[in-house]
Amino acid sequence: MDRIMDAALQGILVIDKPLGMTSMRAVERVRRALGGAKAGHAGTLDPLATGVLIVAIGRATKQIPFLMGLEKRYETEIDLSATTATLDTEGERVPAACDGPPPSREQVLAALESFRGTFAQAPPAFSAIKIQGRRAYDLARKGDAVEPQPRDVTVHALDLLDYAWPVARLSIRCAKGFYVRSLARDLALRLGTLGHCLSIRRTAIGPYDLSMAMPLKDDPQGLEQAIRPFSPPADSR
Repeated sequence: MDRIMDAALQGILVIDKPLGMTSMRAVERVRRALGGAKAGHAGTLDPLATGVLIVAIGRATKQIPFLMGLEKRYETEIDLSATTATLDTEGERVPAACDGPPPSREQVLAALESFRGTFAQAPPAFSAIKIQGRRAYDLARKGDAVEPQPRDVTVHALDLLDYAWPVARLSIRCAKGFYVRSLARDLALRLGTLGHCLSIRRTAIGPYDLSMAMPLKDDPQGLEQAIRPFSPPADSR
């Protein structure tokens, strides 16, 4: 792709990121398919999470901070009978020692009340948070003790979609910086058990939802046609 064509490519792609792929790998595939066009994503999805990933192209990359600040929506399945080091299915499963009956639906609903509004949340040990200049996941993979400091997060809505022990299925509407995997850990602890995410799917970033998302393909023409013009509100510049 020549410089003139590359300069003409600008806007955003709404991708449905597949399972097992890093967000940066998804961006690299878009960049390569578009002949090396400048590109960046607006909000990391874990490799084992799927769903809406916004990829900014060309001059639209300058608006990534604005896009990252948009609220997010997720659906997740949480296994309340075990945990893993990664708080998802990548790590080795460690069952909870449950002496009594499993939490009831009413107990789960009551526990969810604590995770609405603004509250302190500690990111997972396996996360991109920096600790003394190093990524937490790099330290955790080396076996170092990793305890990211809690920080305030905001949850606008949190609903129980289904519950059949040990799996609770939730929908979440939250602000930037919230970790779904941390919710699995903390909800389980509040219920006196252990938890991790079986699945995480991001269903929307701001107004961009799954109905707008395209599968990730190495198809230059299809990708170019899917690029959406983007201009942030005037008061956000």
